[in-house]
Amino acid sequence: MFAEENGLRGDPRLREIFEAIRVIPHFPKPGIMFQDITPLFTNPQVFKHTVDIFVERYRDKGISVVAGVEARGFMFGPSIALAIGAKFVPLRKRGKLPGEVISEYYDLEYGKDCLEMHIDAVEKGDKAVVVDDLIATGGTLSAAIKLIERMGAEVIECACVIGVPAAMGQKRLNGRPVYMLVEPKDFQG
Repeated sequence: MFAEENGLRGDPRLREIFEAIRVIPHFPKPGIMFQDITPLFTNPQVFKHTVDIFVERYRDKGISVVAGVEARGFMFGPSIALAIGAKFVPLRKRGKLPGEVISEYYDLEYGKDCLEMHIDAVEKGDKAVVVDDLIATGGTLSAAIKLIERMGAEVIECACVIGVPAAMGQKRLNGRPVYMLVEPKDFQG
């Protein structure tokens, strides 16, 4: 569900977030219209708006884990976790975490990849939110959910700055809701 459908219709923060995103055509390969969120971080007010909207949603919901998907989920996840009193768990690309990990392979829009998590990062009974920048096919978030739930925690929701409605990636998440702030921008070349 988009934030506008959940009580934030007309919220000027959403417009500012949308306007801060830039489109990089044909990255990382031809045909991909990359939604670049890095400009959000060069404007402290817009970055704060982004984090605040997620914090408003998850505060007082009993969330004990905010899991951030490498790499852009790392940019939002720790701030959200700190603000709601939860621990932050990094979900990293294969081979990036030291120590014992569990792995989950998945298909991307433009290839294949793998996420890993420390085996002791979550516990049975933890309630988690998975944070990433964008949902398109749902492959990355689906892998994140599987990792967390294999260790006995429950994924309550996924949170993304950008949601691609036409991709219908949410269908791959086994009924887990996705909270998205804005739709993708078109390239304005």
